[in-house]
Amino acid sequence: MFFERPDAGETAVLVHVDFPDEHAREDPGEFLELVRSAGATAATLLTASRNRPDTRTFIGSGKLEELRAMLAAHKAELVLFNHGLSPSQERNLERELNCRVLDRTSLILDIFAQRARTHEGKLQVELAQLEHASTRLVRGWTHLERQAGGIGGRGPGETQLETDRRLLRGRIKAIHKQLNKVRKQREQNRRARARAEISSISLVGYTNAGKSTLFNALTDARVYQADQLFATLDPTLRRLEIDDVGPVIMADTVGFIRHLPHKLVEAFQATLQEAVDASLLVHVIDAADPDRELNVEQVDEVLEEIGADGVPMLKVMNKIDQLDGAPRIERDGDGVPDTVWLSARDGRGIDLLYQALSERLAYDVIDFSLTLAPEQGKLRAGLHELNAVQSEYFDDNGRPVLDVRLQRRDFNQLMARLGERADTYLPEALKEPAGW
Repeated sequence: MFFERPDAGETAVLVHVDFPDEHAREDPGEFLELVRSAGATAATLLTASRNRPDTRTFIGSGKLEELRAMLAAHKAELVLFNHGLSPSQERNLERELNCRVLDRTSLILDIFAQRARTHEGKLQVELAQLEHASTRLVRGWTHLERQAGGIGGRGPGETQLETDRRLLRGRIKAIHKQLNKVRKQREQNRRARARAEISSISLVGYTNAGKSTLFNALTDARVYQADQLFATLDPTLRRLEIDDVGPVIMADTVGFIRHLPHKLVEAFQATLQEAVDASLLVHVIDAADPDRELNVEQVDEVLEEIGADGVPMLKVMNKIDQLDGAPRIERDGDGVPDTVWLSARDGRGIDLLYQALSERLAYDVIDFSLTLAPEQGKLRAGLHELNAVQSEYFDDNGRPVLDVRLQRRDFNQLMARLGERADTYLPEALKEPAGW
């Protein structure tokens, strides 16, 4: 007989199991950070080692007895697992322990629900929660499996469980419809930026790596930042000026985490699309984290899952204030900036990041001399308006010769405004290949 679920408690007993498979392992330290970020109080931690999860209770009968004793000793009302549990495992554990049991995915969803601020963010979190809950409707409530009876309670025979499933499907469908509108609006904005040939930079990285701190340092956006996982959830876009590039759009995206639930990746596809369509990804890495290489692998996995693994990337090794290192730029074999070492907190190395961004995005700056006929005054005036004229003199025939330097997109836009082809005025080395 199932129990009637009590109100949620905040004092929790934590459960972490070590498995021999390295890819199945979770980090107990990160688990504690997740619990703290969710606002729960960790009473104690139960650890175990197993070759594989127990099919019925995940931890086995012996550890189940230890867990029951811990709950009684600490008067805890909640058990949190650092692992994904099947619906039947959650149901069996709740029946045996007579308290709420949440797995890692449910814990992360709870944090996301607390962090979401925008309408889009709340929709995405609700969608992930409903899809996760749709397989767990039978947990904890026996009344869901009973048909209504008695005078005024008889109906066509649909059980409460069937009713709830139908309502869930309807709400999930409605959220998908609303999120599709959001995706279309975002796609329109991206197309508008593409037409204006404005580059976009997307900050990505493991949660708590300092993305929001760096974003604030670059854009003065005053995005909420804190030493906790998923401190910011909703995407933020700001305009940024880069030397030799001009205005760009910078996006701060949701932080990634080890074994990020697939449903969360699906739900946040609209947000993560900013990374897919970016001109450049800035991967922010906590240089002081001993597990930084593993964190980098986790971020790369999510980027591959969303189709952003082919986007050019600049790595930022953040938090050098916690190390003995100095700010610097590391370059690849072609001399292109590959990694910037800096501290977003104290600002050391921010200037080097601007330099690296300029070099990575300004590859399309064109620098050439242009000889104009006297009747091409509009082109000359347009180049001066763009502050593209470095110097100007007259040749022996009295024609103005301009040394110009500007973004290719600005030159293309100017020539389009004048109704002329840009390639007509460019030296052969600067002409765009056919098909560009």
